[in-house]
Parts: sequence; structure tokens; C-alpha cells
Amino acid sequence: MLIKKQGDIAPSEITPKQVYLNRRKFMAGAAVAGAAAVAAHYLGEMRSPTESVEAATSLKISRKSEFSTSEKLTPKNDISSYNNYYEFSTDKYEPAKLAQQLQTRPWTVEIGGLVKTKKTVDIDALISGFAQEERIYRLRCVEGWSMVIPWVGFPLGDLLKQVEPQGKAKYVKFTTKYDPRQMPGQRYGVLGWPYIEGLRLDEAMNPLAILATGLYGEELPKQDGAPIRLVVPWKYGFKSIKSIVKIELVEKEPTSTWTAAAPNEYGFYSNVNPNVDHPRWSQKEERRIGEFLKRDTLMFNGYGDQVASLYNGMDLKKYF
Repeated sequence: MLIKKQGDIAPSEITPKQVYLNRRKFMAGAAVAGAAAVAAHYLGEMRSPTESVEAATSLKISRKSEFSTSEKLTPKNDISSYNNYYEFSTDKYEPAKLAQQLQTRPWTVEIGGLVKTKKTVDIDALISGFAQEERIYRLRCVEGWSMVIPWVGFPLGDLLKQVEPQGKAKYVKFTTKYDPRQMPGQRYGVLGWPYIEGLRLDEAMNPLAILATGLYGEELPKQDGAPIRLVVPWKYGFKSIKSIVKIELVEKEPTSTWTAAAPNEYGFYSNVNPNVDHPRWSQKEERRIGEFLKRDTLMFNGYGDQVASLYNGMDLKKYF
């Protein structure tokens, strides 16, 4: 029997305290559902990601962004098989299977709040209304692993300009889809549902922040946040909310889902910062998926030239 010492345990294997406590409820709920139902689900529905995924649709890409990195890309199979997507499962491999039941058409995105022009837009009209560009970003998870992903999407700021934020609008609030029938993880109190995230308005208007509709030149895999998700590359991965159905301009700072679950561990800003440790592990190093050796974590994930000025004068240990 292998017994791991504390130093042998990878951060990605550590379950946040709030999730650990709520998993007891998750397991209890699963037991009540009955062994027969569980067996039917896993034997009848669970297939390998390759067997379950529909043929991906290629996207028309207008250009490659000047913001892209030249770093080695993470293979598509790794991007689409190793996911944090608690709406489907707390396991990192199960969403690749469970998410295939999510119906991404029809799909609309409501844009409202403190704006001059509120609207609800069909996802295909939204995609066709903006030039899709490729941006190769590093996206880092708070647990210490990272990927380099060729996203396809458009600047979030371009959409916000269309709806004309009012003067009182200071923040942007994002809401993911809530449908426990299609998203089995939402049947349990692992987190508060629906998933909520937020940005300060000037962060949202920064050209690095995009709404992604694809990766590797094709539509987003469902387990990666189809049909539309946020990508904020200088922040930890959980800020990049998936499967968005609502975008609201608001005056007060919205309470993000992970901040509500564990406010001492997951702050509103969640900027990648090697100088601020997570209470239960260091943020100074990261491991790129597919690599054995760790590398130093870069301030703002290496995007300091583009975003550091947003936080001039702020105590980044207090506003973590």
C-alpha cells in the first residue's frame, strides 16, 4: 500500500475544504438515488469522450491576435479531457463524458442591467456578429497546473460597447446556465448554483479579456464551456466562467461563487500572483499539463505589461 506524505500530494489532488464538506451531501444524495439508477447511468450512458463527442464544427477565423503567445500548445485531447467543471462533476475527467448531454442549441445570452440597450441574443447571431480571432493564451488553475490554449473568440469589450454601459455601471456579472437535468453536478450542494462570476468594468474592457466560442479552430467542446465562455488569462481559471447565459452591468461588486464558498481562499480579483499563497498551498510554481517539471509562476500569468496598470495603488495581498 502506498502512503503519501504531505509533500508528495500534488495541489491538484487537494479538495478545497468547502467542497470536501459538501461532498458528504453529494454522496448522501447519490445513495438515496439508488444503486440501480447509478448502475444504469454508468453502464448505459457513460462512454469514452471519443465515442460521445459530436463532430466539431470549424469556425471562421478572421485573424490571429497580436496578444497570442508563441509557447508550445497543450494538445487538444488534454484540453478536452481534463476539466474543472463542477456543474457536471467534481472529478476532472468525468465532465468530458457527462457534458455531452448538454444541449447548446437553441441558446441565448441575455445582456442587461445598467446599460442603455438591453438585449437577448441567439448564440449563432452573437458569434456571426463579431469577427472571430485566434488567441493563444496561458490559462492557470489555482491548484497549480496550467495549459496553453488556442482560443477562438472576440473581445468582451466589443460586446459591452454595443450595449453602452451607464455611468453607474462599475462591474460586470456573469451567470452560467442552471439546468440540473442536464448538469448533474447542480443536483448537489457542492457549490451555490447557478455559478456566478464577476469582473470590474475596466478589467472587462481590457482587450485581453475575451468571450471564447471555440478552440483549435473548432467550436468549443461542451466540457470546455460551450457554447460561450469567458477567458481572462491573467486570472486563475475559475474566473473564466463557462456556458454563459446572462451578462449584467451592475453598480456593486458581485459575489463570485467560489468567493461565497470560501472567502478566505478565493478572492474577487483572483489575479495570478506568486507572492500570495493559497492558504493551503504555494502559488509560486505551476506544472504545465503534459510536463513533468514545474516552472515559476509569473505575476499576472505573464501579462503584466497589459494589465498591471489596472491595479496601480492597490494592495494585492488584501485585494487577492
